[in-house]
Amino acid sequence: MRIGELARHTGVSERSLRYYEQQGLLVSERTPGGHRDYPERAVDRVILIQELLAAGLHSKKIAQLLPCMRDPDGAPNERATPALLRELSAERDRIDRLMADLATSRAVLDEVISTAAQELSPLDERIELSAG
Repeated sequence: MRIGELARHTGVSERSLRYYEQQGLLVSERTPGGHRDYPERAVDRVILIQELLAAGLHSKKIAQLLPCMRDPDGAPNERATPALLRELSAERDRIDRLMADLATSRAVLDEVISTAAQELSPLDERIELSAG
């Protein structure tokens, strides 16, 4: 499939797809005319790249990680080293801490909103009475 079609299937810009290829995250063949030609499985690869980027991993870490996911036959890849697994575990722990911090911030905001709503309720009633 051509780059435009891959972009439409994944919702990722052509520019980003070229960047992924430049970073070694995505591979394409070339047509005789020099156009990129991606296999069907590139859609899943791009979606995975997007998920890893959203999780806070940078492209160099993703480039290390992708070959370790699974070989095309579904077997574990031998490039999954203990050091890489430690790094990925540390990244997951960082994400867990961020999620906990965000949950705390949300709880504080919920409390502020609730308190403000309770204080504004009697004020609204007084305004309605004075206007009526």
